[in-house]
Amino acid sequence: MASPAPEEYPDAQVEQDDPMVGTGQEDHEDRDGDEVMPNVTDDSSEEGEDDEEEEARIREGFIVDEDEEEDEEEEEEERRKRRKRRKKHHRRREEEEGLEEDDLELLEENTGASFKRNRLTRLRRGRDSESPPTASSSRRKGVIESSDDDLDNDDGARRAPDIQNIWDDDRGHDDEEDGDMDMDDFIEYSEDEEGGAGMDEEAREERRREKKQEMERLKKARGARPEWAGIDANAWDELHDVFGDGHEYDWALVDDEDAEYEEVQIKPEMKYQDVFEPTEIRRRLLTEDDDIIRAIDVPERMQLATSSLSPTSTRASHTQLTENDLGGAAMWVTQRLSTRKTRDFFTPDGPYQHLKGALVMAVTFALRYLFLEEFEVPYIWTHKRDYICHFDVHDIRTRVELLTLNELWRIYTLGQRYRSLLDRRRALSALYDRLQVKDDYYEEELQSQTESVEVVADTTEWLSMKYKDKKHDLPEFRFHDDEEPDPNNKKRKMPSRISAYEVAKKSIVSKLAQGFGIQSHQVVLNFLASHHVHFVEDQELNPIVYAEQFVDPDPAKTQSPEDLLKRARMILSTELGKDPLLRNKTRERFKEEAQITVEPTERGMSKIDEFHPYFNFKYLHRKPLKDMLESAQFLHILMAEEEHLVTISIYLPGHVRAEFERQLNEAFASDGFSDAARAWNSERALVVQEALDQHLIPSAIKWTREYIREEVEDVIAARCASQLRARIDVAPYTVQGTERGVTPSVLAISWGKGDPHKDAITMVFVDEAGRMREHTKIDNLHDTEMLDEFIDFLKRRKPDVIVVGGFSMATLKLTQKVKHVLKGSPDTSMGESGWGNAGSNEQAFDIPVIYVNDDVARMYQHSKRAADEFGFLSPTAKYCVGLARYTQSPLNEFAALGSDMTAISFEEDDQHLVPKEKLLSALERVLVDVTNKVGVDINRAVMDPYYQHLLPFVCGLGPRKAQVLVKKIGSLGGNLMNRDQFIKGGLLTTKIFLNASGFLRILQDQMDLDSKRKIRHDDDDAPDPLDDTRIHPEDYDLARKMATDALELDEEDIHDEHPSYVVTLLISDSEKEKKLSELNLDEFAISLFEANRDQKRHTLNVIRDELLRPYAEQRQQFVVPTEWEILTMLSGETTRTLRVGLVVPVLVLRITRAFVSVRLDSGIEGVINAQYLTDQEGVKPDAIVTKGQTIRGVIIDIKFDLPNDQVFVELSSREEELKPGDSMFRRVRHDECWDHSRFEKDQETLRRKKIAETDRTRRVIKHPNFHNFNASQAEAYLEKQQRGDVVIRPSSKGSDHIAITWKVDDKLYQHIDVTELNADPTGQTVGTQLIVDSNHNYADLDELIVNHVQAIARRVEELMAHEKFKHGSEDELHLFLKNFVAANPAKSMYGFTLNRKRPGHFNLCFLANKNAAVQTWPVRVAPEAYYLFDAAAVGVPELCDAFKVRHLHETQNLAAAAAGGKTPFASRTPARPMGGATPGHSSVRHVGRTPNPYGGAQTPRPPPPGWGAPTAPPTATWSGPPLAGFGGVTPRPPPPSSVPPGMNPQRAAMLQQSSGWGSGQNSWS
Repeated sequence: MASPAPEEYPDAQVEQDDPMVGTGQEDHEDRDGDEVMPNVTDDSSEEGEDDEEEEARIREGFIVDEDEEEDEEEEEEERRKRRKRRKKHHRRREEEEGLEEDDLELLEENTGASFKRNRLTRLRRGRDSESPPTASSSRRKGVIESSDDDLDNDDGARRAPDIQNIWDDDRGHDDEEDGDMDMDDFIEYSEDEEGGAGMDEEAREERRREKKQEMERLKKARGARPEWAGIDANAWDELHDVFGDGHEYDWALVDDEDAEYEEVQIKPEMKYQDVFEPTEIRRRLLTEDDDIIRAIDVPERMQLATSSLSPTSTRASHTQLTENDLGGAAMWVTQRLSTRKTRDFFTPDGPYQHLKGALVMAVTFALRYLFLEEFEVPYIWTHKRDYICHFDVHDIRTRVELLTLNELWRIYTLGQRYRSLLDRRRALSALYDRLQVKDDYYEEELQSQTESVEVVADTTEWLSMKYKDKKHDLPEFRFHDDEEPDPNNKKRKMPSRISAYEVAKKSIVSKLAQGFGIQSHQVVLNFLASHHVHFVEDQELNPIVYAEQFVDPDPAKTQSPEDLLKRARMILSTELGKDPLLRNKTRERFKEEAQITVEPTERGMSKIDEFHPYFNFKYLHRKPLKDMLESAQFLHILMAEEEHLVTISIYLPGHVRAEFERQLNEAFASDGFSDAARAWNSERALVVQEALDQHLIPSAIKWTREYIREEVEDVIAARCASQLRARIDVAPYTVQGTERGVTPSVLAISWGKGDPHKDAITMVFVDEAGRMREHTKIDNLHDTEMLDEFIDFLKRRKPDVIVVGGFSMATLKLTQKVKHVLKGSPDTSMGESGWGNAGSNEQAFDIPVIYVNDDVARMYQHSKRAADEFGFLSPTAKYCVGLARYTQSPLNEFAALGSDMTAISFEEDDQHLVPKEKLLSALERVLVDVTNKVGVDINRAVMDPYYQHLLPFVCGLGPRKAQVLVKKIGSLGGNLMNRDQFIKGGLLTTKIFLNASGFLRILQDQMDLDSKRKIRHDDDDAPDPLDDTRIHPEDYDLARKMATDALELDEEDIHDEHPSYVVTLLISDSEKEKKLSELNLDEFAISLFEANRDQKRHTLNVIRDELLRPYAEQRQQFVVPTEWEILTMLSGETTRTLRVGLVVPVLVLRITRAFVSVRLDSGIEGVINAQYLTDQEGVKPDAIVTKGQTIRGVIIDIKFDLPNDQVFVELSSREEELKPGDSMFRRVRHDECWDHSRFEKDQETLRRKKIAETDRTRRVIKHPNFHNFNASQAEAYLEKQQRGDVVIRPSSKGSDHIAITWKVDDKLYQHIDVTELNADPTGQTVGTQLIVDSNHNYADLDELIVNHVQAIARRVEELMAHEKFKHGSEDELHLFLKNFVAANPAKSMYGFTLNRKRPGHFNLCFLANKNAAVQTWPVRVAPEAYYLFDAAAVGVPELCDAFKVRHLHETQNLAAAAAGGKTPFASRTPARPMGGATPGHSSVRHVGRTPNPYGGAQTPRPPPPGWGAPTAPPTATWSGPPLAGFGGVTPRPPPPSSVPPGMNPQRAAMLQQSSGWGSGQNSWS
């Protein structure tokens, strides 16, 4: 509590001439909080007794220079502003927190003073007094007032006020700055009274210091003599009794003081997070994680969990590998590298079996550099290739490449998985340590065999199952962002799901299970060893007789011996089925031997015909798993399963399973020959069978599905990456006569869609640097004026190559015309120069005209990048820019696409089956490889935004690090002279520099190289010719040594020169190739190895090549598209849609005597020769067809003539060839593993069904909604209709049935079977009564539609419009619930979604807490109500309330069961109904829960009325208080099922109000 400032009493006698007392009209801002001290003057003459030393010190303080005075003035002004802001803030607080009348009256009663009501402030209450204090006889001279002004404490170490200094101003205890602030305010006021405005600054400052000293003495005096403040000792005692000593609320003021002071004093800086949207911040890479990634000296891609191209990429969290981990990692990775590596290096007859040690060493080296040294794959591949090749000093010329580039990337991926495995192992070890148990099986067997994530997960599950009681004693698991738990707030224990195994394990049955004579883990060890390591202890008694010993003597709990044995078998089978090692063996057996069978569903039977893509595997039968790993077939099967067209069965062949079961039985069985031993072996066989059927096989099937899916996705992603590599690992288009790698200038031409009335011919010229220099449009190439403009364009720009593109087959005609113009007049020969000379035709040009793949250009024309670069161009012109740039550098174009690269089709049929993140990672690696193979000119990248797209793919960099690198270089002037500046200028950190430096080019001026000018060796800004090579800076000394030896120079000859001066000499030497070839690099490599153990043989070759031709082109020749690729690009036709034998419609264009010219829908032109026009002979073509007519034709040939830019098809329209159709050509070929018998059987069934439908009399019902449709036709008809639309159609069940199909949602339709009573046998009319079910009968169709279908549709719409409804699949709703509860751990969440498997129904999914599993309850929609299970709800709010009540009921029942069977809500169990079942028991039992093991066999009974089944509306009124959550102004009666049976209604209402089913752990949001 702060000390109050006294205020004038009405009867206080204060001298009116006291300058400290104002008139009450002064500026409140300057006076607020100042003290009024009666009988005390502020005359400075009283200070004459001060110490001389103190005066000298004060005078010395005033001797300051002008700068200090200015600083002090600025500080003073800043303090004044802060003080005023703080006072304003506290005044607002005072107004809000004033005392009430009752408080002031109580204060007057206890102190005898009167208080003004015009200013109410906070007062701290003292401790209560049992007896009223005596009134004080002394007159009060001040008013007790506390304001927030007094709560300030800057240094956070506030001295707690007490009764001795209650009148003291706490600000006197603040630091000097605060004191100055308050005293400044005081003195400023006095100066106005005393004419201080005329004083100079020095005198004013001295006056301030004097006043401050005087105030400090007075405050000390008041602290020692309370009567100075006008209060006697008795009054102090009274105040102490009423208000306490002022320390009671210190704990609450400390933080408030700091917070309030910071709120006033520190104004938060404006950040971009306060301005921009989070999505925009992420897009611009400005999040906190992005800043961390930029700062850490680790390659960017190594810090990310996903591809750097992904818009949702996040930082990876993992534990760093250590040197001790490398050995295990190398062996683990090597075994999983590839089957080819295993075959070649680790089989006895492998060709490289003798090099398996070298392979392991190479893998170890790669792992060390990847995960310890943190170098990316391109660095190792380029600069450390010798360490991943076999290097033999004695036979150095024999080199074996141990690892390829793709295998290096595979090692990186496997290393990441191994690192994740280590993290899981550590978590498993930590769990075991926390359990504080000693388990020999875990320590001796399991811990050493956790070689996969699956085994670790199984082991964790096994430990949790075995030591669940121990686990409950562990500290509660909390997420890192959870709030600290309050120790005083004891949370109600939530019920936990108890399995039948746990119940049996804690019962006497566990003793019976021990009678099997061997433990489960001993059985597993016997199985793994293939012989008996542990032997069975035989029982002398028969199993039934032995089990009778464990029968409970209580007749009410008696179970038969057979039941006890069954539960004992369940214990052992569960332990066997959960054993990690046995599960791992089962997975291995599935991996080697599993087979897959596919069967169509009822829907798939009719949906998948012979032309459907899924027909290939419709009846797949026993296909081995190994045969599915190299194709996308399994992914298509999974997609068909998601569409509910097929079902998948994964199983072991019969003989394999029998063998596996036999081995497990042998490991479990006894060797005894007695009848009892055989009986026990039979029981053990049942245990094995149960373990296989219920645990081992299901878990292995689930794993197998995921294993195949992951493997196939990796294969397809690798294929897409291979396709991308083929397209970007190429040099720019090479013009004849130029060196490969030289970028040409390009003229791109396009006619768009080729409509002569709408589309102009667009031309764009792009220079060698990828910059657009000129663009123009011409209408055609026929008019002389247009031709002249085109020719003038060619002469002016002189392009090296012309690329033509477009969106229709008319592009071929454009190409023909362009070539014709380039050739010039046919009677004029061209001169030697392609551009013509004085003796040649000026209109002849030797310029190649080509096509290129335009998929990237099509994306570019509509991209934001194109709009930013060339917003003034038309889409066709932007398309031309994309074509030209692709011709110059496919790599640059794909790099600029970013994450949009996945839209390019590399594998047309299968690419969409791969997750985008996985595909992006595979494609990004190709871009990284090729970019580092080519190198990036760093200075050009800084200046050219288009070329800059390559920079993020440089080794070590990424989008974030490249971004900051460009900014730093730009701040230094935008140009680097050498690679040393990356380090000396602070542009790159150490690891990033080592990764990237060899791939960042700094081009050298050729004139400087040719001049051989000398450069000082200590010149830091001197250019270095080695900076324009692929040689890494760490190998510069080797390059200089080789250059010195090649030139046969001594070190003395170049002693004072730049270290790379000798390299400059060599590069300029005309005989450098000869001189370098004379060097013996083998001996040099051997000497380096013997001296420093450096392996540099491949590196020396690289250095020699770079000294000869720096950054020589290593990519393949530019690849132009094939004939079919061009045809697909211009027409969209593929080999699947356009092939011989297909029947297609064609349009007749021209008719001649010899042939008819036609055109396909795709724009491809065709011809029908006269002999193929008709079966009749001697008939003229114009007598058969007319111009503009559409006829059918069968393709008999496809002819390409690309040199002349012609593609046409030859067709036949003869009836003889059209009659067979093209089904045999369109039919999908089935798989080799085909179930022919099942296929033929289903075909016969469909045929008979079709015949029956054909023979059945067509019904004619006079109703606007009636159609003679089947189910699929009705769905197709309703597909484009609105939700709720209805089709009435015949039923396949007979003439006394009709079917109603209505649209629930997109691609979701409900089919309702309606039975007709007294149906018309002819099917012409409808029966007299229409029955949907026992509760819904209607008189006619209109009544049925209005009162049934539309009523259901309205309820569906109402629920879909509710805020808790979520569109999408059930899995998406589950994900939403998990994310919500993870973000709000104290809340629960539920939601509705459509049940796609049961149209017209909903799923209610809910998540009670973040540790629980998502549960799903069914909601049925009927015309009159919603039904949650069997409980009716008339509206959506009532449905939500019914859910909450039911969930509360189940929660309480489970809690009671966990607590020992205490009945919830009451102190005694209500009377049990007949049958012994607790009321409501059947309604809350979980599926699969084991009943009371000691209870008798119970026959399931129907649930009691009002809870488990719909009942008539209640007649009794609701007498309790209004239920929370039922809404509405007037409380409505709850639904019949809202109160659990046996619960008092008032009790239920109280529970609802207290817990609200919406607070605490059960807070349903």
